Amino acid sequence: MEERKIRILERRKSQRGFSLIELMIVIVILGLLASMLVPKIMDRPNEARVTKAKMDMKALDSALKLYKLDTGRYPSTEQGLMALITKPDTRPIPRNYRKGGYLDSTTAPVDPWGYEYIYRSPGEDDRDYEIISLGADGMEGGEDFDADINSWE
Repeated sequence: MEERKIRILERRKSQRGFSLIELMIVIVILGLLASMLVPKIMDRPNEARVTKAKMDMKALDSALKLYKLDTGRYPSTEQGLMALITKPDTRPIPRNYRKGGYLDSTTAPVDPWGYEYIYRSPGEDDRDYEIISLGADGMEGGEDFDADINSWE
């Protein structure tokens, strides 16, 4: 038993920690890796917002199709997406409007940047309707994350 303790103590004495230079090299390497990865990670929130906007549009598309199935038409541009939440009181007033609406919300749907989605019916190019998010800048046009996101793309 005593001999075993001596061997353990001898092993501990022979083991050394990292030198200061070795630690500095590891820190520099980690810093270089972080400088390459941080810009890529920082773009992720905007990519996630674009993906969420597209998913929102698919959900709105489904709700609009249910609305048409029940009422025989899509909401007008004037009625907008609020027609999916509360029964419109402007013409054309829908018959067979589903009690509780078509969305679980009490406010107009907004995109991930906090802007209301634009809804038009009829849409351009013979589309029944179109839903548009103006992107991060909230203005028409733009590039990258400021670009408009359309329901038909």
